[in-house]
Amino acid sequence: MAELVGNVLVGQSGGPTAVINASVAGIIAEALNHECIEEIYGTLNGVLGILQEDLIDLAAQSQQQIRALKHTPGAALGTCRYKLKKQADFDRVLEVFKAHNIRYFFYIGGNDSQDTADKISKLAQAQGYGLRVIGVPKTIDNDLPLTDHTPGYGSVIKYLATTVRELACDNESMGQGDLVSIIEVMGRSAGWIAAGATLAKRKDHPHDPPHIILLPEVPFSQEKVLEDVKRVLKREKFCQIVVAEGLVDADGNYLAADAATDAFGHAKLGGAGDALGEIIEANIPGVKVRVAKPGITQRAAAHAGSKTDADEAFLAGQAAVEAAINGETDKMITLVRGDTEHYSVETGLATLSEIANGVKKLPKDWINEDGVSMNFQFLRYAQPLIVGEVAVPYVDGVPVFAKLDKSRVDKILPAYEV
Repeated sequence: MAELVGNVLVGQSGGPTAVINASVAGIIAEALNHECIEEIYGTLNGVLGILQEDLIDLAAQSQQQIRALKHTPGAALGTCRYKLKKQADFDRVLEVFKAHNIRYFFYIGGNDSQDTADKISKLAQAQGYGLRVIGVPKTIDNDLPLTDHTPGYGSVIKYLATTVRELACDNESMGQGDLVSIIEVMGRSAGWIAAGATLAKRKDHPHDPPHIILLPEVPFSQEKVLEDVKRVLKREKFCQIVVAEGLVDADGNYLAADAATDAFGHAKLGGAGDALGEIIEANIPGVKVRVAKPGITQRAAAHAGSKTDADEAFLAGQAAVEAAINGETDKMITLVRGDTEHYSVETGLATLSEIANGVKKLPKDWINEDGVSMNFQFLRYAQPLIVGEVAVPYVDGVPVFAKLDKSRVDKILPAYEV
């Protein structure tokens, strides 16, 4: 494969995670090692920044700030959920790439982001423009196909397991066999996050909270849930439930969702915890219900981040650059688990078109027969992903995160109306 000389462009898309910026740091660190890469740019707010030619010089950032990206949550470059809809949008992307000699494009994101990267790459090929496109996986939902897991997932379930244990201490002190504590977590189409709450249980203590986990993979039955809650309250001072926001009934209807959809046609979810609480209060006399919604805090909780997760996000960024330099394109970096007893991971490659818009469901055989708890296969899978603590520096008692200078790259093209 002939060497491709030019500039790098890095973008972030979709919902941020606690470790998404570690992938940016990995890309920058590896890109600096290759002479064929002349400049390293970032696009502000994903594809929106490309359309508006809002690019920054990442190589101009201080090494201190680049290192700080490894423990900084949120998307330091800014993100978006904008969908490239018309041909003019795609043509504009290529115009910007040509104007700034972008030859390597790395897009950090989930299902929809990988679809966008795939379409950009195919357009470049159709126009005969030399461009290598590599997707870098990112999603707390852990639902990307063909990768063992995704950067961002380990940190969110570490935070959730921590939150479950903390709330359990509070619930234990307040409950008298009459308290139902509900935690609503993210998870549109798959229950990976909710399942991660089971890591809060101590070994050989099956009755530890969470007592009930409600997953999108198991159709919601009001009658069964009410019976499960009554059973727990007969035994415990409180019943703790973790419910995924994407919980559906046997007909595929969400327990709670807005009529509106986002730019990609997805239903806007939220409120499953409240809806469940209303059902329980209406059907079990004398019960007090409390609903906690971590919301976006679960994906921004760097203080409870997993070191394994952060290290793997950095590794994915490095691997993306290495793959592109070696001539790969139209691919996404995957994480491949070793087959030894001791946990290890390597990176691999999957074709973008096989990733785009796909959803990896939680395996049914990892769910116990009761439908509300996880078995040893899930524990064996998930536990290594939360190992280790991210070293977040503190000043005056609060954490310090990266703040990029965002030195702008001069615009060359006429303005574009989005």
